[in-house]
Amino acid sequence: MKALYYEKFQGPVEVCDVPQPKARAGSVVVKVEATGLCRSDWHGWMGHDPDIKLPHVPGHELAGVVVETGKGVKNWKPGDRVTVPFVGGCGYCPECISGNHQVCDHQFQPGFTAWGSFAEFVEIQYADINLVRLPDEMSFETAASLGCRFITSFRAVVDQGKVKAGQWVAVHGCGGVGLSAIMIAASGGASVVAVDIDNEKLKLAQKAGAGVLLNARKINDIPDAVHEATSRGAHVSIDALGSQETCFNSVACLRKRGKHIQVGLMTGDHQHPKVPMDKVVAHELEIIGSHGMQAFRYIEMFEMIHSGKLKPELLIGKTISLDDAPQALMDMDKFENLGVTVVNRF
Repeated sequence: MKALYYEKFQGPVEVCDVPQPKARAGSVVVKVEATGLCRSDWHGWMGHDPDIKLPHVPGHELAGVVVETGKGVKNWKPGDRVTVPFVGGCGYCPECISGNHQVCDHQFQPGFTAWGSFAEFVEIQYADINLVRLPDEMSFETAASLGCRFITSFRAVVDQGKVKAGQWVAVHGCGGVGLSAIMIAASGGASVVAVDIDNEKLKLAQKAGAGVLLNARKINDIPDAVHEATSRGAHVSIDALGSQETCFNSVACLRKRGKHIQVGLMTGDHQHPKVPMDKVVAHELEIIGSHGMQAFRYIEMFEMIHSGKLKPELLIGKTISLDDAPQALMDMDKFENLGVTVVNRF
């Protein structure tokens, strides 16, 4: 089968022929119809993820059709249209038993712990626990765009942030994660402040539901600007990028007893950011991580999409072919893409 493949971190990335996966006990093989291009894939190629073993096929935001099932798989059959969270649970560790598959002790991550979806076919382990059945009316492209960005943002806003109508939400970084968080927060009746350094991305943020737009290239003190725009600061602030600056600003822009949600990955030199801990203590702030979303939580999100309350398809910037993906992957640190890029031609 054709797949995007690399043998060295930060080395050449190319499309070539590799062995097609076969279903093993508890797993299925999915024919990939669409897969999202995410900055997490770039982090993996850079060598920032210790779970990746070389050589490697990246890709974790996928949608497709089951073509083969392994021994013991009960809930799926060939022909089923499916997607999958980017973090899969094993189903038997203490975290999975408690319902928190997104922090499983033995988590399966296509594109990280195993070969991923920048390929014609991909194997999904622990299939009965992790696969999600797609609504008939949802396109594969839309399903792939949910990937890790939309679902992670859904959990960050709804489950972790517990955002309510009438609250102020600040979102730092208007890439796929940030735009998703803006749309989800606004759909729930929150007022949203969007922060980015690119006016075009801020325009997309406005279309997604942001009412206040702040260009961090033109504003020296973002926390002060957020406080001014919201009167007392944000109730919930989300670092959707993952940098020392955006993390600090997100915490610093909160009102008393506010919540900072860290969604953007903190890697390399950004792993240990400065945090205004004086404000965390004095203002009783909460600092919360958000890492994926369980498969069973997709139901509520699908209902909101079906009702028209959420429109993730509007966040798709462009579609490309698998042959276009190597260069697109290597260029992700340039932050040139507007919206979500989806591979849908193999």
